[in-house]
Amino acid sequence: MSRDHVQSAERSAPAAGAPGRAHPDPGPATGSAETPFLELLARGASVEAYEQPVLLARAEGLPAERITALQQAAVLALRVSAELEGRRRREAELSALFETAHDLAGLRDLDAVLQAIVQRARSLLGTDVAYLSLNDPARGDTHMRVTEGSVAARFQQLRLGMGEGLGGLVAQTARPYVTEDYFRDERFQHTRTIDTGVRDEGLVAILGVPLMLGHHVIGVLFAADRRARVFERGQIALLGSFAALAAAAIDTANLLAETRSALAGLEHANEIIKDRSAVIERASDVHDRLAELVLRGGGVHDVAAAVSQVLDGTVRFTEAAEAPAGALESSRAEGHAVRHRDDWIAAVTAGDELLGALVLRGHPGLDPVDQRTLERAAMVTSLLLLARRSAAEAEQRVRGELLDDLLDARDRDPRLLRERAARLGADLDATHAVLAARLEGGTADADQEADARRRLWAAASHLAATRQGLAAARDGGTVLLLPLTVGDSATGLARRTARDLGGAVHEPVTVGASAPVEHLTARPDTVASAYAEARRCLDALRLLGRPGDGSAAEDFGFLGLLLAGERDITGFVTRTIGQVVAYDRRRGTELLRTLDAYFACGMSPARTKDELHVHVNTVAQRLERVGRLLGDDWQSPARALEIQLALRLHRLSAQP
Repeated sequence: MSRDHVQSAERSAPAAGAPGRAHPDPGPATGSAETPFLELLARGASVEAYEQPVLLARAEGLPAERITALQQAAVLALRVSAELEGRRRREAELSALFETAHDLAGLRDLDAVLQAIVQRARSLLGTDVAYLSLNDPARGDTHMRVTEGSVAARFQQLRLGMGEGLGGLVAQTARPYVTEDYFRDERFQHTRTIDTGVRDEGLVAILGVPLMLGHHVIGVLFAADRRARVFERGQIALLGSFAALAAAAIDTANLLAETRSALAGLEHANEIIKDRSAVIERASDVHDRLAELVLRGGGVHDVAAAVSQVLDGTVRFTEAAEAPAGALESSRAEGHAVRHRDDWIAAVTAGDELLGALVLRGHPGLDPVDQRTLERAAMVTSLLLLARRSAAEAEQRVRGELLDDLLDARDRDPRLLRERAARLGADLDATHAVLAARLEGGTADADQEADARRRLWAAASHLAATRQGLAAARDGGTVLLLPLTVGDSATGLARRTARDLGGAVHEPVTVGASAPVEHLTARPDTVASAYAEARRCLDALRLLGRPGDGSAAEDFGFLGLLLAGERDITGFVTRTIGQVVAYDRRRGTELLRTLDAYFACGMSPARTKDELHVHVNTVAQRLERVGRLLGDDWQSPARALEIQLALRLHRLSAQP
């Protein structure tokens, strides 16, 4: 559960929840307001369940003070629930990321730390190969220092001249560089040596980010695949953070080497060694604290609190928009914490992306050791934020893959499908509706169109995660599989989804829904047919000039028979003339026969009475009863057409 969702719950806590579910009693007016919410937290209830105690209290007419207390308790409980869910989601990925920070804090073997960084970078980005090269100022070239996943000996021993290959371009520009197809990319200098090594390794897509010490490039960290691949912005930022850790490890190792050299050369260097040792030990202590904190499930604000204790001041994490713009930009450009009046600002970045800032308030005097501690804390904070983002994106991908399997791989093992859905909090044995959603605010710019589709997919994925459903990108839009609550309809779900997605992406979103489907694990092929029905409803809405709306086949009258995947004739007849059929069965009347004759006689009461051999007043009385059952507009052209079709279908279905 995201922070945005909790804030949304705070604004709408008193609103009505989903109907048809059983919820705990809010308790008597004199009881504790927290009791029902503690029970909800204990059993991991859904978000909608937290609204019910307030609704029940209102329905029972409890005092306003009691209702207010319940509302406040609901908001607090949602915050606790969101925090617990976020911590569980981050735990696995955080342990891998912050092992690197822990290794750096207790640096003893530079090669081991660099090897761990390369291994984790390859694992988190999911690439075939990862490697790190360092510049050699003495020889004027660059050489391969660490590789992971490499199989070609020639590639592992490459030495390159400055300015050659993709790494040379990264070193020259001090910016990340990515190529989807190395051998077809002419934007950097190819050499026979480099191309031979890359060809031996079989690499195609390569991403390189610089290792920076101050304004100087000391090497390049690479991630590469043996197939064409597009690296996303988040992956580039994540590799940039690992590069920053690698540079910090090299920097720390250089400090150790300088200290040992000074100790061997000059007696005066003994003071320098002590100072440097104190810096390293203090930095190690700080990183040990931070690594322990994040591995226990802490967040960015917990990091700020821990650094506050170390620096004997108040440290806060702020969003980029809330920090002083000039100081924040200076810190970002220089890669160091900068002073702003009586405060210190350390930019929290991931590659070129600005995520926020750590602000040390009311502390104008800051020695280099404390400044470095604040900078390292900002680095750890960026890893936390990236890990949270990566975890959310990973969950979105997993939900999309499961829905793709339901749509495409219809021979999957039902037991495995059920287990995969359960891990995501989805129940495939419940009643669902399949929805097709598409943006209506088209643009001629391909990049803007692609960005809009990504935003729609992200919004749909978030909506599916919060409603125990699934979502995937498909056919230029998105497809969702959402559960239907008791008393809910496919039409209502489609309209709410269109409204929610449109509000999230700030553009009209049209949504078509299928009829309810059940037992998806036993009959996974129904998902594909339901999706086809949802797309037909979506196309019908667009043809009818209703962009930004949501609807299901049941809304289109007899046109719904053409849109519905299984041609729900019985449902159409029931919706159209079901009340007349039921009335005849209960009373033994002949309203259906009268309707048949009335339409067959051109809607003429006089000819109808001759056809039925009854008095004209009898015909009038029967038609008046029909009007009360079907509504005053039953003789309008559109309704009359639907009623005649329903009568014909009812007659056919009743024949032996």
